[in-house]
Amino acid sequence: MTGRQHHRPMTPGDAFFAEIVGGADPARLREAGDLAATVLVRGARGSDDPALAERIVHLAETEGLETLAEVWSGAPADTLAGSLWRLFLLRSWVHAAPEQVSREYDAGQRRVDVARVVAGVADPPGPDELRRMVDEVLRGIAGGDFAVTLFRAAAFARIVAAGRAALGVASHEEISRMLALSEQLEAAGHGEIRDTLA
Repeated sequence: MTGRQHHRPMTPGDAFFAEIVGGADPARLREAGDLAATVLVRGARGSDDPALAERIVHLAETEGLETLAEVWSGAPADTLAGSLWRLFLLRSWVHAAPEQVSREYDAGQRRVDVARVVAGVADPPGPDELRRMVDEVLRGIAGGDFAVTLFRAAAFARIVAAGRAALGVASHEEISRMLALSEQLEAAGHGEIRDTLA
């Protein structure tokens, strides 16, 4: 045995814990995200400025998709914040991979005729047409019926999911994820978001 004495461990006082900087409070972050989404959409809808609609379309580029993710990605799909996150994520993906999106959309459009009409993409659906369509959908945040904006995006995602399945090059998980996005956007269009904007 050693001659070392054992002491009771010191317990830190309240001052010690006050010094620890933790992450953001999830409840406060959610509240801030909901408020930012509501202000964004209500402010845009109350304006006749076309430049404002363009700024909204390019919000993920100017502020960074990571910033939007920080504020909105954890929001449930049936909330305004959650819907905006999904719309901006969809737009970013279309602009990042327009050729892939074009192939998947083209392969899916013949399998989901009703969704093709709702999505409103020019025929044939090339990369430029899809980028224009997704930008036009996001302009719907600033004007028109917000539910229609969600339904168009949902229809688009449904067609892409069908195209992924038809091409057989995407994994089951990738197809399911796109189908889930479609269902979430459609459900949000039918849900309580309209009350938030009233």
